[in-house]
Amino acid sequence: MALREKFQQFIKKQHLFQIKDNLLIAVSGGADSSVLCALCAAEGYRFSMAHCNFKLRGEESDRDEAFVRALGLKYDAEVFVKEFNTTDIAREMKTSIEETARNLRYDWFKELTVMLEESDKSAFDFILTAHHADDNAETVLMNFLRGTGIKGLRGILPKHGNIVRPLLFARRNEIEKFARDNNINFVSDSSNASDEYTRNFFRNDLIPAIEKVFPNVTQNILNNVERFADIEYVYDKSISDIKKYLIEIKGAEVHIPVLKLARSKPLRTVIYEIIKDYGFSPAQVPEAEKLLSSESGKYILSGTYRLLRNRKWLIICPLLSNDEDVHHLIEEDTRSQLFREGEIKITRCTDPVKITSDVNSAFLDAQHISYPLLLRKWKQGDYFYPLGMKKKKKLTRFFSDLKLSVAEKERVWVIESDKKILWVAGYRIDERFRVTGSTEYIVKLDLIRSSRTDSAS
Repeated sequence: MALREKFQQFIKKQHLFQIKDNLLIAVSGGADSSVLCALCAAEGYRFSMAHCNFKLRGEESDRDEAFVRALGLKYDAEVFVKEFNTTDIAREMKTSIEETARNLRYDWFKELTVMLEESDKSAFDFILTAHHADDNAETVLMNFLRGTGIKGLRGILPKHGNIVRPLLFARRNEIEKFARDNNINFVSDSSNASDEYTRNFFRNDLIPAIEKVFPNVTQNILNNVERFADIEYVYDKSISDIKKYLIEIKGAEVHIPVLKLARSKPLRTVIYEIIKDYGFSPAQVPEAEKLLSSESGKYILSGTYRLLRNRKWLIICPLLSNDEDVHHLIEEDTRSQLFREGEIKITRCTDPVKITSDVNSAFLDAQHISYPLLLRKWKQGDYFYPLGMKKKKKLTRFFSDLKLSVAEKERVWVIESDKKILWVAGYRIDERFRVTGSTEYIVKLDLIRSSRTDSAS
Protein backbone atom coordinates (compact mmCIF):
# COMPACT_ATOMS: atom_id res chain seq x y z
CA MET A 1 0.00 0.00 0.00
CA ALA A 2 1.34 3.45 -0.92
CA LEU A 3 2.33 5.85 1.84
CA ARG A 4 -0.33 8.38 0.88
CA GLU A 5 -3.07 5.77 1.13
CA LYS A 6 -1.75 4.59 4.52
CA PHE A 7 -1.73 8.23 5.63
CA GLN A 8 -5.41 8.62 4.69
CA GLN A 9 -6.41 5.40 6.44
CA PHE A 10 -4.44 6.17 9.61
CA ILE A 11 -6.08 9.59 10.00
CA LYS A 12 -9.52 8.06 9.53
CA LYS A 13 -8.95 5.02 11.78
CA GLN A 14 -7.47 7.07 14.64
CA HIS A 15 -9.99 9.94 14.22
CA LEU A 16 -7.11 12.43 14.17
CA PHE A 17 -8.64 15.42 12.36
CA GLN A 18 -10.98 16.41 9.54
CA ILE A 19 -10.71 18.42 6.33
CA LYS A 20 -12.43 21.42 7.98
CA ASP A 21 -9.86 21.66 10.79
CA ASN A 22 -7.20 24.38 11.00
CA LEU A 23 -3.84 22.64 11.43
CA LEU A 24 -0.41 23.76 12.61
CA ILE A 25 2.49 21.58 11.47
CA ALA A 26 5.73 21.58 13.44
CA VAL A 27 8.37 21.72 10.70
CA SER A 28 12.09 21.27 11.27
CA GLY A 29 12.89 21.05 7.58
CA GLY A 30 13.97 17.41 7.78
CA ALA A 31 12.57 14.57 5.68
CA ASP A 32 9.81 13.65 8.14
CA SER A 33 8.20 17.07 8.53
CA SER A 34 8.72 17.95 4.86
CA VAL A 35 6.90 14.79 3.81
CA LEU A 36 4.13 15.52 6.32
CA CYS A 37 3.61 18.94 4.73
CA ALA A 38 3.52 17.39 1.27
CA LEU A 39 0.95 14.78 2.32
CA CYS A 40 -1.29 17.32 4.02
CA ALA A 41 -1.13 19.60 0.97
CA ALA A 42 -1.93 16.70 -1.38
CA GLU A 43 -4.99 15.80 0.72
CA GLY A 44 -6.22 19.39 0.74
CA TYR A 45 -5.79 20.11 4.45
CA ARG A 46 -5.50 23.74 5.53
CA PHE A 47 -2.35 24.26 7.56
CA SER A 48 0.20 26.75 8.89
CA MET A 49 3.78 25.93 9.87
CA ALA A 50 5.78 26.45 13.06
CA HIS A 51 9.56 26.31 13.19
CA CYS A 52 11.83 26.47 16.23
CA ASN A 53 15.34 27.80 15.69
CA PHE A 54 17.14 26.47 18.75
CA LYS A 55 20.43 28.16 17.77
CA LEU A 56 22.37 24.96 18.42
CA ARG A 57 24.14 24.51 15.07
CA GLY A 58 25.18 28.01 14.03
CA GLU A 59 24.72 28.70 10.32
CA GLU A 60 23.03 25.34 9.85
CA SER A 61 20.20 26.38 12.20
CA ASP A 62 19.68 29.56 10.19
CA ARG A 63 19.75 27.54 6.96
CA ASP A 64 16.95 25.33 8.30
CA GLU A 65 14.86 28.39 9.18
CA ALA A 66 15.30 29.83 5.69
CA PHE A 67 14.31 26.46 4.15
CA VAL A 68 11.10 26.31 6.21
CA ARG A 69 10.19 29.88 5.28
CA ALA A 70 10.62 28.95 1.60
CA LEU A 71 8.49 25.84 2.17
CA GLY A 72 5.76 28.08 3.52
CA LEU A 73 5.79 30.07 0.29
CA LYS A 74 5.57 26.87 -1.72
CA TYR A 75 2.42 25.74 0.09
CA ASP A 76 1.01 29.24 0.61
CA ALA A 77 1.11 28.54 4.36
CA GLU A 78 1.74 31.06 7.12
CA VAL A 79 5.03 30.35 8.89
CA PHE A 80 5.63 31.09 12.57
CA VAL A 81 9.26 31.13 13.71
CA LYS A 82 10.66 31.43 17.21
CA GLU A 83 14.35 31.62 18.14
CA PHE A 84 15.65 30.26 21.43
CA ASN A 85 19.00 30.56 23.17
CA THR A 86 18.63 26.91 24.08
CA THR A 87 22.07 26.34 25.58
CA ASP A 88 21.71 29.27 27.98
CA ILE A 89 18.18 28.23 28.95
CA ALA A 90 19.29 24.61 29.57
CA ARG A 91 22.11 25.85 31.79
CA GLU A 92 19.73 28.08 33.72
CA MET A 93 17.04 25.39 34.09
CA LYS A 94 19.59 22.64 34.88
CA THR A 95 18.10 20.37 32.22
CA SER A 96 19.56 18.56 29.23
CA ILE A 97 19.57 20.17 25.78
CA GLU A 98 17.10 17.52 24.57
CA GLU A 99 14.65 18.08 27.41
CA THR A 100 15.00 21.86 27.20
CA ALA A 101 14.33 21.94 23.45
CA ARG A 102 11.30 19.68 23.82
CA ASN A 103 9.82 21.82 26.60
CA LEU A 104 10.48 25.05 24.71
CA ARG A 105 8.89 23.63 21.60
CA TYR A 106 5.62 22.51 23.19
CA ASP A 107 5.35 25.57 25.44
CA TRP A 108 5.61 27.76 22.35
CA PHE A 109 2.91 25.75 20.57
CA LYS A 110 0.59 26.46 23.51
CA GLU A 111 1.50 30.17 23.35
CA LEU A 112 0.68 30.26 19.65
CA THR A 113 -2.71 28.68 20.23
CA VAL A 114 -3.56 31.11 23.03
CA MET A 115 -2.32 34.06 20.96
CA LEU A 116 -4.60 33.19 18.07
CA GLU A 117 -7.55 32.55 20.36
CA GLU A 118 -7.13 36.07 21.74
CA SER A 119 -6.82 37.60 18.28
CA ASP A 120 -9.24 37.78 15.37
CA LYS A 121 -7.55 34.84 13.65
CA SER A 122 -8.85 31.30 13.76
CA ALA A 123 -7.19 29.21 16.46
CA PHE A 124 -5.53 25.93 15.52
CA ASP A 125 -7.62 22.85 16.08
CA PHE A 126 -4.63 20.51 16.12
CA ILE A 127 -0.83 20.68 16.21
CA LEU A 128 0.84 18.05 14.02
CA THR A 129 4.31 16.63 14.66
CA ALA A 130 6.16 14.30 12.30
CA HIS A 131 6.98 11.51 14.77
CA HIS A 132 7.09 8.17 12.96
CA ALA A 133 7.20 4.47 13.85
CA ASP A 134 10.97 4.33 14.37
CA ASP A 135 10.74 7.28 16.78
CA ASN A 136 8.12 5.31 18.64
CA ALA A 137 10.29 2.19 18.90
CA GLU A 138 13.22 4.26 20.18
CA THR A 139 10.97 5.92 22.75
CA VAL A 140 9.62 2.59 24.02
CA LEU A 141 13.14 1.18 24.39
CA MET A 142 14.37 4.30 26.21
CA ASN A 143 11.34 4.22 28.50
CA PHE A 144 11.90 0.55 29.27
CA LEU A 145 15.49 1.17 30.29
CA ARG A 146 14.47 4.22 32.34
CA GLY A 147 11.96 2.08 34.21
CA THR A 148 8.90 4.18 33.38
CA GLY A 149 6.42 1.31 33.68
CA ILE A 150 3.50 0.38 31.43
CA LYS A 151 2.71 3.96 30.39
CA GLY A 152 6.19 4.26 28.93
CA LEU A 153 5.90 0.94 27.09
CA ARG A 154 2.75 1.97 25.23
CA GLY A 155 4.95 4.52 23.43
CA ILE A 156 3.92 7.74 21.70
CA LEU A 157 0.18 8.25 21.34
CA PRO A 158 -1.22 9.14 17.89
CA LYS A 159 -3.35 11.79 19.59
CA HIS A 160 -2.85 13.45 22.95
CA GLY A 161 -5.01 16.48 23.57
CA ASN A 162 -4.56 18.68 20.52
CA ILE A 163 -1.16 17.17 19.64
CA VAL A 164 -1.43 14.75 16.71
CA ARG A 165 1.17 12.44 15.11
CA PRO A 166 -0.26 11.38 11.74
CA LEU A 167 2.96 9.68 10.55
CA LEU A 168 3.20 7.30 13.50
CA PHE A 169 2.27 4.38 11.24
CA ALA A 170 5.23 4.90 8.88
CA ARG A 171 8.78 3.58 9.10
CA ARG A 172 11.67 5.98 8.53
CA ASN A 173 12.76 4.24 5.32
CA GLU A 174 9.20 4.55 3.90
CA ILE A 175 9.21 8.28 4.51
CA GLU A 176 12.64 8.78 2.97
CA LYS A 177 11.66 6.69 -0.07
CA PHE A 178 8.49 8.76 -0.52
CA ALA A 179 10.61 11.94 -0.42
CA ARG A 180 12.96 10.59 -3.09
CA ASP A 181 10.20 9.25 -5.33
CA ASN A 182 8.27 12.52 -5.20
CA ASN A 183 11.24 14.92 -5.38
CA ILE A 184 10.48 16.40 -1.97
CA ASN A 185 13.35 18.57 -0.84
CA PHE A 186 14.50 18.59 2.79
CA VAL A 187 17.52 19.55 4.87
CA SER A 188 19.71 17.25 6.95
CA ASP A 189 20.56 17.87 10.60
CA SER A 190 24.26 17.18 11.19
CA SER A 191 23.63 16.61 14.91
CA ASN A 192 21.70 13.43 14.05
CA ALA A 193 25.04 11.71 13.55
CA SER A 194 26.27 12.71 17.00
CA ASP A 195 25.81 10.43 20.01
CA GLU A 196 25.87 13.43 22.35
CA TYR A 197 22.09 13.18 22.60
CA THR A 198 20.43 10.16 24.20
CA ARG A 199 18.05 9.40 21.32
CA ASN A 200 20.89 9.48 18.79
CA PHE A 201 22.80 6.91 20.85
CA PHE A 202 19.81 4.58 20.75
CA ARG A 203 19.23 5.26 17.04
CA ASN A 204 22.83 5.09 15.83
CA ASP A 205 24.47 2.59 18.18
CA LEU A 206 22.23 0.59 20.50
CA ILE A 207 19.43 -0.50 18.16
CA PRO A 208 21.83 -1.39 15.30
CA ALA A 209 23.83 -3.49 17.79
CA ILE A 210 20.69 -5.32 18.92
CA GLU A 211 19.68 -5.86 15.28
CA LYS A 212 22.80 -8.00 14.81
CA VAL A 213 21.18 -10.56 17.14
CA PHE A 214 17.49 -9.73 16.59
CA PRO A 215 17.18 -8.31 13.05
CA ASN A 216 13.49 -7.44 13.49
CA VAL A 217 13.88 -5.68 16.84
CA THR A 218 12.25 -2.41 15.73
CA GLN A 219 9.22 -4.13 14.21
CA ASN A 220 8.94 -6.42 17.23
CA ILE A 221 8.85 -3.39 19.54
CA LEU A 222 6.18 -1.77 17.36
CA ASN A 223 4.10 -4.97 17.41
CA ASN A 224 4.22 -4.86 21.21
CA VAL A 225 3.12 -1.22 21.42
CA GLU A 226 -0.50 -2.09 20.64
CA ARG A 227 -0.45 -4.95 23.14
CA PHE A 228 0.94 -2.70 25.85
CA ALA A 229 -1.76 -0.12 25.15
CA ASP A 230 -4.39 -2.82 25.80
CA ILE A 231 -2.52 -3.98 28.91
CA GLU A 232 -2.38 -0.41 30.17
CA TYR A 233 -6.15 -0.08 29.85
CA VAL A 234 -6.73 -3.22 31.96
CA TYR A 235 -4.02 -2.19 34.44
CA ASP A 236 -5.44 1.32 34.93
CA LYS A 237 -8.93 -0.08 35.48
CA SER A 238 -7.66 -2.49 38.12
CA ILE A 239 -5.58 0.18 39.89
CA SER A 240 -8.55 2.56 39.89
CA ASP A 241 -10.70 -0.07 41.61
CA ILE A 242 -7.98 -0.79 44.20
CA LYS A 243 -7.57 2.92 44.97
CA LYS A 244 -11.31 3.33 45.49
CA TYR A 245 -11.20 0.42 47.96
CA LEU A 246 -8.17 1.70 49.90
CA ILE A 247 -8.11 5.49 49.84
CA GLU A 248 -10.06 7.86 52.03
CA ILE A 249 -9.76 11.58 51.28
CA LYS A 250 -9.94 13.78 54.37
CA GLY A 251 -9.50 17.41 53.44
CA ALA A 252 -5.96 17.85 52.06
CA GLU A 253 -4.89 14.45 53.39
CA VAL A 254 -5.04 10.95 51.94
CA HIS A 255 -5.65 8.16 54.48
CA ILE A 256 -4.86 4.50 53.73
CA PRO A 257 -5.63 1.70 56.23
CA VAL A 258 -2.43 -0.25 56.94
CA LEU A 259 -4.02 -3.70 57.26
CA LYS A 260 -5.99 -3.39 54.02
CA LEU A 261 -2.94 -2.11 52.14
CA ALA A 262 -0.71 -4.88 53.53
CA ARG A 263 -3.09 -7.49 52.11
CA SER A 264 -3.06 -5.91 48.63
CA LYS A 265 -1.28 -7.72 45.81
CA PRO A 266 1.06 -6.98 44.15
CA LEU A 267 1.91 -4.85 47.18
CA ARG A 268 4.77 -2.72 45.87
CA THR A 269 2.92 -1.93 42.65
CA VAL A 270 -0.15 -0.82 44.59
CA ILE A 271 1.99 1.32 46.91
CA TYR A 272 3.72 2.99 43.97
CA GLU A 273 0.47 3.75 42.15
CA ILE A 274 -0.89 5.41 45.30
CA ILE A 275 2.16 7.51 46.22
CA LYS A 276 3.51 8.47 42.78
CA ASP A 277 0.97 11.28 42.34
CA TYR A 278 2.44 12.99 45.39
CA GLY A 279 6.01 13.27 44.14
CA PHE A 280 7.36 9.99 45.53
CA SER A 281 9.73 8.07 43.27
CA PRO A 282 9.86 4.33 42.47
CA ALA A 283 13.07 4.14 44.55
CA GLN A 284 11.07 5.16 47.64
CA VAL A 285 8.59 2.28 47.42
CA PRO A 286 10.66 -0.07 49.67
CA GLU A 287 10.83 2.69 52.32
CA ALA A 288 7.08 3.20 52.04
CA GLU A 289 6.56 -0.56 52.45
CA LYS A 290 8.63 -0.50 55.66
CA LEU A 291 6.17 1.98 57.14
CA LEU A 292 3.56 -0.81 57.19
CA SER A 293 5.49 -2.51 60.00
CA SER A 294 7.01 0.56 61.67
CA GLU A 295 5.91 2.35 64.79
CA SER A 296 3.65 5.39 64.70
CA GLY A 297 5.41 8.63 63.79
CA LYS A 298 7.80 7.25 61.17
CA TYR A 299 7.62 8.93 57.77
CA ILE A 300 9.27 9.51 54.40
CA LEU A 301 9.26 12.68 52.30
CA SER A 302 8.84 13.67 48.70
CA GLY A 303 9.58 17.20 47.60
CA THR A 304 6.09 18.38 48.60
CA TYR A 305 4.45 15.62 50.68
CA ARG A 306 5.00 13.51 53.78
CA LEU A 307 3.97 9.83 53.97
CA LEU A 308 3.39 9.21 57.67
CA ARG A 309 2.59 6.12 59.75
CA ASN A 310 -0.06 7.15 62.27
CA ARG A 311 -1.35 4.20 64.29
CA LYS A 312 -3.43 2.05 61.92
CA TRP A 313 -3.13 4.45 59.00
CA LEU A 314 -0.70 5.70 56.42
CA ILE A 315 -1.35 9.37 55.82
CA ILE A 316 -0.16 11.41 52.84
CA CYS A 317 -0.19 15.07 53.79
CA PRO A 318 1.24 18.23 52.22
CA LEU A 319 4.36 19.69 53.76
CA LEU A 320 3.73 22.90 55.63
CA SER A 321 4.32 25.98 53.47
CA ASN A 322 7.41 26.94 55.45
CA ASP A 323 8.85 23.46 54.88
CA GLU A 324 8.28 23.25 51.13
CA ASP A 325 11.70 24.58 50.20
CA VAL A 326 13.72 22.71 52.82
CA HIS A 327 13.36 19.17 51.47
CA HIS A 328 14.75 18.22 48.07
CA LEU A 329 15.06 14.73 46.59
CA ILE A 330 18.17 13.94 44.57
CA GLU A 331 17.58 11.02 42.21
CA GLU A 332 20.35 8.84 40.84
CA ASP A 333 20.33 10.65 37.48
CA THR A 334 20.20 14.15 39.00
CA ARG A 335 23.16 16.30 38.01
CA SER A 336 22.31 19.50 39.85
CA GLN A 337 19.96 20.49 42.66
CA LEU A 338 19.12 24.07 43.48
CA PHE A 339 18.15 24.92 47.06
CA ARG A 340 17.81 27.91 49.32
CA GLU A 341 21.53 28.34 50.04
CA GLY A 342 22.82 27.69 46.52
CA GLU A 343 23.34 24.56 44.44
CA ILE A 344 24.57 21.00 44.84
CA LYS A 345 26.31 19.57 41.76
CA ILE A 346 26.54 15.79 41.47
CA THR A 347 29.21 14.02 39.43
CA ARG A 348 29.53 10.25 39.00
CA CYS A 349 33.20 9.47 38.48
CA THR A 350 34.39 6.29 36.76
CA ASP A 351 37.94 7.49 36.09
CA PRO A 352 40.57 8.11 38.80
CA VAL A 353 39.80 11.28 40.74
CA LYS A 354 42.10 13.58 42.66
CA ILE A 355 40.55 13.95 46.10
CA THR A 356 40.95 17.45 47.50
CA SER A 357 40.52 18.85 51.00
CA ASP A 358 38.04 21.52 49.86
CA VAL A 359 35.20 21.49 52.43
CA ASN A 360 32.75 22.45 49.69
CA SER A 361 33.43 19.17 47.88
CA ALA A 362 32.53 15.70 49.12
CA PHE A 363 34.07 12.53 47.65
CA LEU A 364 31.97 9.47 48.50
CA ASP A 365 32.04 5.73 47.85
CA ALA A 366 29.19 5.08 45.41
CA GLN A 367 28.58 1.50 46.59
CA HIS A 368 27.40 2.72 50.01
CA ILE A 369 24.92 5.26 48.60
CA SER A 370 21.19 4.51 48.24
CA TYR A 371 18.91 6.77 46.19
CA PRO A 372 17.04 9.00 46.33
CA LEU A 373 19.18 11.25 48.50
CA LEU A 374 17.45 13.82 50.69
CA LEU A 375 18.83 17.35 50.87
CA ARG A 376 17.35 19.14 53.90
CA LYS A 377 17.97 21.59 56.71
CA TRP A 378 19.61 20.02 59.75
CA LYS A 379 17.42 19.52 62.82
CA GLN A 380 17.80 18.84 66.52
CA GLY A 381 18.73 15.22 67.18
CA ASP A 382 20.69 14.80 63.95
CA TYR A 383 23.95 12.92 64.25
CA PHE A 384 26.63 11.48 61.98
CA TYR A 385 30.04 9.83 62.12
CA PRO A 386 32.49 12.62 61.25
CA LEU A 387 35.26 11.61 58.86
CA GLY A 388 38.08 10.02 60.84
CA MET A 389 35.90 9.12 63.82
CA LYS A 390 34.40 5.76 64.81
CA LYS A 391 31.80 7.19 67.17
CA LYS A 392 28.74 9.17 66.25
CA LYS A 393 28.43 12.83 67.13
CA LYS A 394 25.34 14.98 67.34
CA LEU A 395 25.38 17.96 65.01
CA THR A 396 24.75 20.34 67.91
CA ARG A 397 28.02 19.16 69.48
CA PHE A 398 29.80 19.23 66.12
CA PHE A 399 28.73 22.85 65.56
CA SER A 400 29.82 23.81 69.09
CA ASP A 401 33.27 22.34 68.45
CA LEU A 402 33.50 24.46 65.29
CA LYS A 403 32.24 27.51 67.24
CA LEU A 404 29.57 28.25 64.64
CA SER A 405 27.39 31.28 65.24
CA VAL A 406 23.60 31.02 65.40
CA ALA A 407 23.37 32.53 61.90
CA GLU A 408 25.89 30.01 60.53
CA LYS A 409 23.99 27.11 62.08
CA GLU A 410 20.78 28.31 60.45
CA ARG A 411 22.42 27.97 57.03
CA VAL A 412 23.61 24.37 57.47
CA TRP A 413 22.11 21.69 55.24
CA VAL A 414 22.69 17.94 55.26
CA ILE A 415 22.35 15.20 52.66
CA GLU A 416 20.89 11.84 53.70
CA SER A 417 21.15 8.41 52.16
CA ASP A 418 18.73 5.84 53.59
CA LYS A 419 18.26 7.96 56.74
CA LYS A 420 22.04 8.29 57.24
CA ILE A 421 23.67 11.71 56.92
CA LEU A 422 26.46 11.30 54.38
CA TRP A 423 27.53 14.94 54.27
CA VAL A 424 27.10 18.01 56.43
CA ALA A 425 27.30 20.21 53.36
CA GLY A 426 30.31 22.48 53.40
CA TYR A 427 31.74 20.96 56.59
CA ARG A 428 32.39 17.21 56.86
CA ILE A 429 31.45 13.90 55.24
CA ASP A 430 30.43 10.81 57.17
CA GLU A 431 33.10 8.19 57.87
CA ARG A 432 30.79 5.42 56.63
CA PHE A 433 30.78 6.88 53.09
CA ARG A 434 34.47 7.73 52.73
CA VAL A 435 36.54 6.62 49.76
CA THR A 436 38.83 3.67 50.50
CA GLY A 437 41.35 1.61 48.59
CA SER A 438 38.58 -0.79 47.54
CA THR A 439 36.30 1.96 46.18
CA GLU A 440 35.42 1.35 42.53
CA TYR A 441 33.23 4.37 41.78
CA ILE A 442 33.11 7.79 43.37
CA VAL A 443 30.25 10.21 43.69
CA LYS A 444 31.44 13.82 43.97
CA LEU A 445 29.18 16.47 45.47
CA ASP A 446 30.02 20.15 45.13
CA LEU A 447 28.39 22.88 47.17
CA ILE A 448 28.13 26.17 45.31
CA ARG A 449 26.85 28.81 47.69
CA SER A 450 24.68 31.60 46.34
CA SER A 451 26.07 35.13 46.39
CA ARG A 452 23.38 36.00 48.93
CA THR A 453 24.69 33.31 51.23
CA ASP A 454 28.31 34.29 50.72
CA SER A 455 27.60 37.90 51.61
CA ALA A 456 25.85 36.81 54.77
CA SER A 457 28.78 34.69 55.94
